Parts: sequence; C-alpha cells; structure tokens
Amino acid sequence: MDRIIVLWNWIYSSIKQEGADKFDPNIRYRGSLQNYLIDTGEEVILVDTGLPAGTPEEKPDETSFGFTGRDICSYMEAFAALGYQTEQVTKILLTHRHSDHSGELRSFPNAKIYVNEEELSADELQGIPNLVPVRFADGAYYNFPESEKICEGIRFIKAKGHTAGNSIVIVEDGSLFYMIHGDITYVDEALYENKLSVVFDDLAAARETMDRVREFVRNHPTVYCGTHTPQGYESLEAKRVMDLDHPVETVFASYDFSKQEASGRYVCSICGYVYDPAEHEGVAFEELPEDWKCPRCKQSKEKFNRA
Repeated sequence: MDRIIVLWNWIYSSIKQEGADKFDPNIRYRGSLQNYLIDTGEEVILVDTGLPAGTPEEKPDETSFGFTGRDICSYMEAFAALGYQTEQVTKILLTHRHSDHSGELRSFPNAKIYVNEEELSADELQGIPNLVPVRFADGAYYNFPESEKICEGIRFIKAKGHTAGNSIVIVEDGSLFYMIHGDITYVDEALYENKLSVVFDDLAAARETMDRVREFVRNHPTVYCGTHTPQGYESLEAKRVMDLDHPVETVFASYDFSKQEASGRYVCSICGYVYDPAEHEGVAFEELPEDWKCPRCKQSKEKFNRA
C-alpha cells in the first residue's frame, strides 16, 4: 500500500458515553471530522466523503450535546489540496449512510460506491448512481464473520450496530492493519474503556461489533483511524498501534461558547440533517413537539444545534 491520507474539514467537541442515558455534559473530548483516502499506486480509493458542501456551521452553547464545529475547509477543497482529480477515484467505500460520511458521493461520478446492501434504502443514498451493493460474500476475516475483498490488502467488514448497514474498512500494509471504522466509537477513549458511543440503531449488534473490534485490536497490530477524533489522524501519521492496556493521554476540548446570531436553522449533530423552517411551512424548530425526531437518524431534538 502506497499511502493512506486524511481528508479533513471540520473540528468539533465530542462527548463520550455509554448511550444517551449516560450523557455527562461536563466531559468534553477533542473531536474532528475527517475521512480517508487510500492510494494503492494503482487505484485511488476513498473511505467516506464528508459533509455536503453548504452545510451550515453550527452555533453550540454550553448545553449542546455535541457539534460538528468550525469550518476549516470543505471536503472537496481538502481533496483538491492533496493534488488529486475526481476522475482518479475508482472506488468509494462507504462505512454508513449518515451525511457526514456520504455527503459528497455525487462529486465522484466515475467511482463505484461500495455500500452494505442494507443501507441502500437510506434517504442519503437515493438518486446516487454507481452504487455497488456489498453482500460480504468472501467469508470470515479473522474474527469478523463476514467480509468482502475489495482488492489485495483491503477488506470491507460487516459491522452492524451504529446503523443497520454499518461497515469497517481494514487495510493491510506489511505487519500493520489500518482500521478505518466510521463511527464504531466517536473518541478513542470509548474503545479503551469498552463503552459504546453516542448513537446506535441496534444496541445488541453495536455491543457485538465493539467486542469483535477490541478482540481484533488485541490480537493484531492495529492503527485505529477514527472519523470524529484527532487521535484518528494523529495515530495514522505516527503509525501508532492501538494498545488497549496503555491509553494515549487524553487531551480535553476547550471551546468559546460566545453567543452568535443564529439563522433559525438547526443542524443534527449526529447525521448533519438541516432543519430549515422555510422548508416546513415556517414552523420554528422550537415549536416542534418534544418527541419530534430527526427525519434521517431518528435522534431527539437535543441532538440539534443552532446554525
């Protein structure tokens, strides 16, 4: 494998917990949003494609659940800055449907987009050409029961829980395994402490996936490449192997919650869905019933931030 590269665009504060009922607003970890590019020397392969261009920047306050943060640059700006052309991308491996992972799929019209077949009905994927349903027909990969071989040294792994069709990408490079995992955890501290992160469609499946990930990491030298923590790209750059018994020192987040003028729009901090009153007969977000859920990821109102 020639190289794995980080495509990153936003920074945010993230909260680690074991499900929403264990939420602790006083603990805030560093967070980020980055996706990955794999250059094999023969192919350029993306793992996820960031938020769609034009997603409004959130304006959190001290009570916010989490937020996708200050805009550094867009995904496509980050892609171009690496010196690649969209036409070079041959494959995109989609870990799951949420728009912070699938937002720029349409920008790569020549790429085949590999996605767990159970994600195909997702709203985020409607009307997107070149989708390749993955059925994980290549058998077990170590302790993961179902996998698909994408090319030599790259496996797509079924890893249900976070979403019904959640997947993991594992890249082999010499003696190292690079695990690009989408949202198995939002922060590495969750993996160290064996705690599920903030969102999962299926609790039992999420726990099974977490157990398999931890077993794999214990038995193979693994660089753990997350999407929502700076430790993801820091570990990649340092080729730092995840050691569950010796956690990397935690660096906590700091953020200025200065009040800012809001637009009336709200953004889901989990999947990036934008609620715009103009598209809902002028109904303000604050007027929605308390049991209202995000139309995409079905999370509750408190997961939204002003924009």
